[in-house]
Amino acid sequence: MLAERRHQLILRALRSGGPASVTDLSSELGVSAATVRRDLIRLEEDGLLTRVHGGAVAEDGDQPFAEVAEVRVTDKDAVAERAASMVEDGQTVLLDIGTTAYRLARQLHGRRLTVITSNLVVYEELAEDTGIELVLPGGVVRREYRSLVGFLTEDSLRQLHADWLFLGTSGVRPGGHVMDTTVVEVPVKRAMMAAAEKTVLLADAGKFPGRGMAKVCGPQDIDTVVTNASADQATCAVLAEAGVEVIKV
Repeated sequence: MLAERRHQLILRALRSGGPASVTDLSSELGVSAATVRRDLIRLEEDGLLTRVHGGAVAEDGDQPFAEVAEVRVTDKDAVAERAASMVEDGQTVLLDIGTTAYRLARQLHGRRLTVITSNLVVYEELAEDTGIELVLPGGVVRREYRSLVGFLTEDSLRQLHADWLFLGTSGVRPGGHVMDTTVVEVPVKRAMMAAAEKTVLLADAGKFPGRGMAKVCGPQDIDTVVTNASADQATCAVLAEAGVEVIKV
């Protein structure tokens, strides 16, 4: 059986039946356990599943915000603090969806800034801070991930300009491509990039290797990456070679 066909069958099994063991997949496909393990590694690299002890689960691509917010908090805070230091009072900042952007918003209290965001958790964090002018584009509410999406959001962003965009990501591929697990968020991210003078990618070490089915942009489209010291060295080297400033904290 060709590898591509095996990959299709593995993903179909995981999506229809939930988590599966290597043994079960091996039996179902009629191939060795070693072959299944190699397939799972490849599919995980492509962001289509997550390997767990003895097997794998499908990548659902849309975890609720509250669940993601509890993961790698220390790493995210380090990235957020360094990113916040790049912003000067009086500037306009675009904050993307995601938990790291939310951690960054917490660093902005007491500043004199304009913040544009489609991230409803960022709005809630900064709503009572009278020194910050808040701008929310319109759009459809994604309740589970607390964000605004759709053509209204994209059209609003086309009317705006910002000094900085702090962009979130589901992961960074080995070639430096920025990925997202949810297709509907990609046009909003691209509209944000078009509205900003500088794009800074917020990617803690857990975002390497990249996951996600949808490509947001290539390394040539971002100016700076802020990540942790433990981030994948090879991917960071690829980014640097493409002219991206890589800041490790």
